[in-house]
Amino acid sequence: MANPIQELIAKRAAQELREGEVINLGIGIPTLVSKYVEDKKVFFHTENGMLGVEDVLEEKMDPNLVNAGKQPVGEGVGSSFFNSADSFGMIRGGHIDVAILGVLQVDREAHIANWAVPGKNIIGVGGAMDLLEGAKKVIVTTTHTSKDGKSKIMKECTYPITSNRSVDMIITELAVFRYLDGNLHLTELMPGVRLEEVEKNTEAEFIKSLE
Repeated sequence: MANPIQELIAKRAAQELREGEVINLGIGIPTLVSKYVEDKKVFFHTENGMLGVEDVLEEKMDPNLVNAGKQPVGEGVGSSFFNSADSFGMIRGGHIDVAILGVLQVDREAHIANWAVPGKNIIGVGGAMDLLEGAKKVIVTTTHTSKDGKSKIMKECTYPITSNRSVDMIITELAVFRYLDGNLHLTELMPGVRLEEVEKNTEAEFIKSLE
């Protein structure tokens, strides 16, 4: 069943995509973004070796055709396949226009933690470090708070950070932040959300830059 909060975040993230861009979608909320690109011609990339990824109907799923998160995918017109080394060469060579990533935490300098929880055995870093270093633009899609109600937008990450690169944009169910000139800027409130709600649920300091 669709999660309305996740769908809201994914739909807003899709508005940032531009015609002709090459886009890598991370695990979790980012995988939903492709549903909302509408008529824009964009090219989805997966680091296990495919360009031209598209959604696939259940009856047409091929168990041998999956993305980096092991989810079934379809082949768009003109799609191409290559080995993992070439795929990471595309990332490290700066050929990915936009990476959309999920996170566990993000700090006031827009550094993210999304690969390790101390004391817990989780999947690991995957391609996130490379995407943060190589993608031209990085967008974070995340719920504003964790399951226990704590802010995910923190003064400092308590989990190991993924890269020293700051992300460009953070989209949650409450708000949109951009990292500009060394500061987090609140640039947009999601529909029906009040500023006080964002302030209450955001640990990191931010500048109010609402239009």
